[in-house]
This record gives sequence, structure tokens and C-alpha cells, in this order.
Amino acid sequence: MTAKKPDSHTSPISDRVKRVSPSGIRKFFDLLASMNDVISLGVGEPDYTTPWHIREAAIYSIEKGSTMYTSNLGMPDLRQSLSSHLKDSYNIGYNPDSELLVTVGVSEALDLAMRAIINPGDEVIMPDPCYVSYNACTILAGGIPIMVPTGEAGGFELDSADIEARITDKTKAILLGYPANPTGAVMPRNKLEQIAELACRHNLFIISDEIYARLVYGIEHTCLAALPDMRDNTILLGGFSKSYAMTGWRIGYAAANQDIIDAMTKIHKYTIMSAPTMGQVAAIEALESGDASVSEMVEDYNRRRLVMVNGLCDIGLSCFEPRGAFYAFPSIKSTCMTSEEFAEKLLVEERVAVVPGNAFGKCGEGYVRCCYATSLSEIEEALERIKRFVAKYKLK
Repeated sequence: MTAKKPDSHTSPISDRVKRVSPSGIRKFFDLLASMNDVISLGVGEPDYTTPWHIREAAIYSIEKGSTMYTSNLGMPDLRQSLSSHLKDSYNIGYNPDSELLVTVGVSEALDLAMRAIINPGDEVIMPDPCYVSYNACTILAGGIPIMVPTGEAGGFELDSADIEARITDKTKAILLGYPANPTGAVMPRNKLEQIAELACRHNLFIISDEIYARLVYGIEHTCLAALPDMRDNTILLGGFSKSYAMTGWRIGYAAANQDIIDAMTKIHKYTIMSAPTMGQVAAIEALESGDASVSEMVEDYNRRRLVMVNGLCDIGLSCFEPRGAFYAFPSIKSTCMTSEEFAEKLLVEERVAVVPGNAFGKCGEGYVRCCYATSLSEIEEALERIKRFVAKYKLK
């Protein structure tokens, strides 16, 4: 018996999945994998190896046979350390037994947060440009992303008036990610306070992705959940990948009131069970003894940041000063190329990999993301290659 072919109305692929665009970042990484002598400014990953004392803690736990599942919420010792860290850093208290959830990276935490609070058709307001997963996770949860344009002239900062103009009776949440990927922007405290007041007035949640909280330069990070009246209206997301050079360990967390954490944990139980045990042990060591390593990395990133930004500006690619994370977001409009054309030609002709800005939203068109979490010597060589490239194409 011959199986009946599905017609156009019975596709096996979910409509939600169809609505999610393929990652604009992955396309260039796939091309990069087939090339030699490439300097990559594309991967948002520290070039540091995880500090030895953190690796050693995980190795010792494996040698002791600590390889079983942990609590769904995460190891009690890790949740207690996280609770203490948030209290010491931002004077905000979370009950380690009911208001903290350890996840498989902050990416899982974002996905859980979206699925826990969004009903089909709910709207989530977020900046444009923003990290690629924000839009996708909203759609996959059944929500509708509502983009708020930001630009170089305003430091890629969100304005509360622009947010308020987009609030409807379907708005459920505001999604923020500062320090920001891809721009390196950091929101000043007064602007976050305005957004917090707006969220309270309209009874909206704020999902605050603060994965780069410890990577700031010459300024202090403001934890949104620590602002007045925001603790129970915020889902705070964080992790260990960036600050502690622990990308492959896949340990993140969410902090929120018990009702939210209970809902997120319900999803987490059925889809993940628990984060990697040895990764959680490593995270405990990072929180308890990793401050010196973080400070050393931040100082080094700051040196690289200044070389990258000054070098791009000297080349003639305007670049506002990023104050957090480890990305520069220069304008390439003077070349009259699209972001994708610029990135592809630069990779093919000069063997330098950057990410086209339009991968992060419509407002990213005309820009590229350059990650300075690579060695200073490679940054300097990359700038020389970009200089040659721009000289060929920049309008006189």
C-alpha cells in the first residue's frame, strides 16, 4: 500500500518552527570551518581556558564518583552559593530552596522563562538589535516579539517612552539583555528605573538577561531585580559561561519568586531533569574562589576593547564605545555594502570572520559584530586586514 503524500496544508513541521529564521551566525561559522588562516572575531566565547582550580574541583568530583543526577533545582550547595552571591553583589535576597533554579546555560533559563509565562498571542517587547535567541524563544513559546528600534546615536539604549508606545492589552513582558550582545551597550541606572516604573504601572514582567553582568568597564552594573519593587516582577537570568570562561560547562540559573520558579522547574523536570553534575561542582568553586580570575580577565578584555574600538575608528568605521560584554559593533555603512556582503567578502578576501549585524535584527543592518575575546595579537592583525579591506571599498 502506497503512503499518501502530505499536501501543503499537512506539513509535518510546526508553524512555530517555520516562523523561526535560521541563525545568521551559524551560516558564517559553517563557512569558516572550511577555511584556513582565519582570524575569528565572530564567536562570542572567551579565549581563556577555565581556571585550573575550577577544572580541578570538577575533576575531583568525578574521581569521587559524583556523577548522578542532582535535585531538579540544582545542587543545594550551588543554590546557597548563588543566593549569597546575589545578596553580596546586589543586596537582593532569594530563597535557595524555592527561588533559584540551576539550568543548562542561560539559554535554557531563557527558554524556560518564556514557556512558563507566555500564552499563545502574548506580546514580548525587546530591543532591536538583540541576541538572536530572544526573538526565536518568544516565537517557540507561542508569543509575538515586538521590536523597539535602538541606534548608535543613542548608545543602543532602550527608551521607556519607546517601550510604552508599543504596549497593548496583549503585552506580557519586557525582555532586556544588558550588558548587551551584540552591541556592548550598558543601560544606565536611571533608564532602568524608568523602565521598571513602566513595568510596574502596566503590570508587566521583566525578563532580565544579565549573563555579562561582571564584564563591565569603568562603570557599575545595575541588577534590575534589585531596583525598588522589582524583585517579584523580574525573572533574573545569569550564568557562568562568560565571566568565568565556562562556556562548555553549560551552567546557568534563574532567580524569581517561587510561583515563577515552580512553573519553570515543572518544564525543566520534563525536558532536562538537571544540569550536569560536574558542571555544578565547578560553578560552586567559581563562585567561592573565582573572583581573582574574573578581575584578571576583565582587565585584559578592557585592554583589548580599547585597541579594537580605537583601531576600528582609525580605519574609518565609526564605533561607539561599548561599556560591557566583549563586543564592538562598528558601522560599515561607508562601504555601501550590506552587513552580509561585508562579512562574506571580508572572510573570503582577508580571512577575518565577523558576524553581520542583521543577524541580530533589522536595526543591526549596516553594522557587524566584532568579538574582542581573542588575543591582542590576533586583534591587531585582524585590524590590519580590515584596514586593507575597507581601503578597497570605502567611498572617497
